Amino acid sequence: MVTRQFFILLLLAIGVAHPAFALSKIEASVDRNPVMEGEYFVLNISVDDEVDTGKLDTSALLKDFIVGRTSVSRSTQIMNFDAVKETRWQVLLAPKQQGQLTIPAFSIDGVSSSPIPLKVVETGSQPAQMNNLFIDAKVSTDEAYVGQLITYKVKLYLAVELQRGVLSAPVIEGAQIKQIGEDRDGSEIVDGRRYRVIERTYGIIPDLPGQVNIKGATFAGDVLVESQRRGGMFGFNESRPMQAGAPSLTVQVNPAPTSFQGQWLVADLVALKENFPEDIKKFTVGSPITRTITLLASNADENSLPDILQTLPDELKSYPEKPQRQTFVRDAQIVSQYSITSAIVPSKAGTFTLPEIKVPWWNPRLKRQETATLPARTIIVEGGAVSDTPAQPTWETNSAADKGWSWLTTVFAALWLVTLVAWIITLVAWRRALKNQTAAPISVNSSISSAQSVTASGFKGLEQACASGDVSRIMLQLQRYFSELQQTPMTLDKIAEQSPQLAAAIQQLQIKAYSAKADKSHHTESANTSSANSNNTNSHLSAECTALLNAVKACEHKHSAPKSAPLSPLNPK
Repeated sequence: MVTRQFFILLLLAIGVAHPAFALSKIEASVDRNPVMEGEYFVLNISVDDEVDTGKLDTSALLKDFIVGRTSVSRSTQIMNFDAVKETRWQVLLAPKQQGQLTIPAFSIDGVSSSPIPLKVVETGSQPAQMNNLFIDAKVSTDEAYVGQLITYKVKLYLAVELQRGVLSAPVIEGAQIKQIGEDRDGSEIVDGRRYRVIERTYGIIPDLPGQVNIKGATFAGDVLVESQRRGGMFGFNESRPMQAGAPSLTVQVNPAPTSFQGQWLVADLVALKENFPEDIKKFTVGSPITRTITLLASNADENSLPDILQTLPDELKSYPEKPQRQTFVRDAQIVSQYSITSAIVPSKAGTFTLPEIKVPWWNPRLKRQETATLPARTIIVEGGAVSDTPAQPTWETNSAADKGWSWLTTVFAALWLVTLVAWIITLVAWRRALKNQTAAPISVNSSISSAQSVTASGFKGLEQACASGDVSRIMLQLQRYFSELQQTPMTLDKIAEQSPQLAAAIQQLQIKAYSAKADKSHHTESANTSSANSNNTNSHLSAECTALLNAVKACEHKHSAPKSAPLSPLNPK
């Protein structure tokens, strides 16, 4: 065993004493070529020696590349008593532009690497199976009208595990944009490779006619990719930042046609419907009739839906509620809805007609104006007319009403008299009880003297506990003393709240007790020595016990101070 350890130490000494080879070679390589614009790739730089990491200068890369995270690793291998060292850098780069770029040579201690020619292609031009992450986007139409809702759907394809990331909305000038609905998470197979697909839908509403350029949505985040360790048998997953962008799109926006009549509304389909009490054939004067009118539009913005105004006869009063607007997705279509609920109150009997309601709209597919119509409705109202002026009170009453009112008056008067008599009796009893309270101070004084005797006996027990030097006994007797004094169970925390001096004395006793136990656990002595230590402990607690007794006396004087006699109860027994 000793011989083996000797040889191991000898080999280590030889390895350390062996002169290290000087830096002689620098190699630079990329993990793929060509690369797409804006896509991150890995630049590997390795040297055959252990060097200071600050010697590698990558500032020349900033001209044509976005420089991301840089990681450094060192390794040493001993083969046949030869030590082989290596320092390796991994730099994440993303090209800023398309075309033929060159990764410059790197120099360390007079040794240089070879430059790397790099081809950068347009985003999305590489075959899909070569990409671990890419974005696709499309719009619902290439030609639209001002105010028309254009659907922009973007799909993020992931063939690697996503750690974190942000999918940003497309950038558009001269148009409004907002996300519609929630993200959808699914999967698709593209050219024989399965991808995780995250789909998001945006609504774009152009404000001005002309050509609208849509700069595609972008993604930036971190993914886990498999990385083969150099000289190893197994692959490892490492986090790598990646970014991708959807291709730019163009939409031609036309102005609203001059031939259109009404409030401008463009949609693929518009419909009007109502909710009306169909089961009631005849209505009553003064009873409200609830009517809800709903306007639905496919592929339209909810804010572009016009307000619906109801024109009713003068005999029908309308009390509308606040309109409700919302947008939802149904059968892969974006549907906007406007609804208004009104209470219609007839003021006269008769037959009335609720006029039809028309909403003009523009069909962008057929390029013509159309109208959504809600047909007229006839209702029958029965009953007398309701006066617009409030009815005047009638002061004339019949004899039966007079008799009823007279009987009620008699009953209420009798109840009032009974209540008055009961109140007077209670007042007299209370005043008599006040006069009988003169003997109360005697009972109070007697209770005070009794409490003082109990307190004296408790304090004597506390003095005896302090003389014993047993902290546990002192604390127990302290609780008993204050429990008798306060006439309620008292804990050490409540006792410490009585005064700052009392809290400090209790804390000092606890500290001394803990330190005594700690000393006892670290030393083992003979019986005679232990007895001596016990006596020393008692003497060294005397100062804390004296402080505790003084604090208790001060607190006792505070509680025994004369107090004014309490008020007699308002309702004496």
